[in-house]
Amino acid sequence: MPNSPSPFLTMVAEEMYKKRYAKRTIESYIKWIRNFILFHNKQHPTYLHDNEVEAFLSHLVLKQDCAANTQSSALNALVFLYRDIINRPLTLKLNFVKSNRQQKLPVVLTIDEIRRFFAVVNAHQKLATSILYGSGLRLMECVRLRVQDIDFDFKSIKVLFGKGGKHRVVTLADNLIPTLRQQISLVKHYLEADLHNPEFAGVWLPHRYRIKNQSANKTIGWQYLFPSARLSRDPESNLMRRHHIDGSSVQRAVRDAARKAQIDKIVTPHTLRHSFATHLLQSGADIRTVQDQLGHSDLRTTQIYTHILQRGGNSVVSPLSRL
Repeated sequence: MPNSPSPFLTMVAEEMYKKRYAKRTIESYIKWIRNFILFHNKQHPTYLHDNEVEAFLSHLVLKQDCAANTQSSALNALVFLYRDIINRPLTLKLNFVKSNRQQKLPVVLTIDEIRRFFAVVNAHQKLATSILYGSGLRLMECVRLRVQDIDFDFKSIKVLFGKGGKHRVVTLADNLIPTLRQQISLVKHYLEADLHNPEFAGVWLPHRYRIKNQSANKTIGWQYLFPSARLSRDPESNLMRRHHIDGSSVQRAVRDAARKAQIDKIVTPHTLRHSFATHLLQSGADIRTVQDQLGHSDLRTTQIYTHILQRGGNSVVSPLSRL
């Protein structure tokens, strides 16, 4: 018989929902808090603090060889736990072994591989994958797009509440405009049907928007650009809503297309974003422009793509070529 969910972890998740944390952030934090508790032989976190957090974070590096980003995710979860749930914030000077594992170079597709990929990608997911590559969006930024985020006049896409809660404006490829208009027509069709359903409570809105305009959740602009085929219950409110498609359907489509295109690389939705950045730089775009398009706070994060170009040999002539 499966173990019942921990009442403590359930309470933490509920608190995160109340504070408007994204679903994926909640899932990630709960996973790390659970692992922290298990590491300390199921002791309740109220009996643990700085020393135990340091031991856990060091264990992730010394025994599991985790990367810096992974260790940082665990730390963020525990900082939240002790600050917002237990009300005993951790010290700012935690002493633990920090990961120095080098960041892997991203997987990037060649232009030819991109052409082969889009020649075989599932038609139902072609628009979403085209936006991932054509505009450099992260997977969840893409599936969470609203109709009003598409600006046909300025050929751009507004990405609201991206990673770190930041907003940015990115480019929109001309050849996607007809398909996007068709997609919005589909969204209108869904909305018209939903408005005849007495249980339909409108699309989910960020907290500040639902307060400012209570009727906005039933307007076309706020509907998800990639709506789910079915209505479902909102776990936060238990109201009937039409959510966006699940990111896993896009992940599956990307994986299947890479296999059909006989691309001998591990291809994920993020590979399309990596390819967008690398191909922009190859075409002569300034690295600051690429940084803005990707939404990177630190230019050093964007510079990983210049390393790819250098290691790929585009700027280095091999001595063998001169023989």
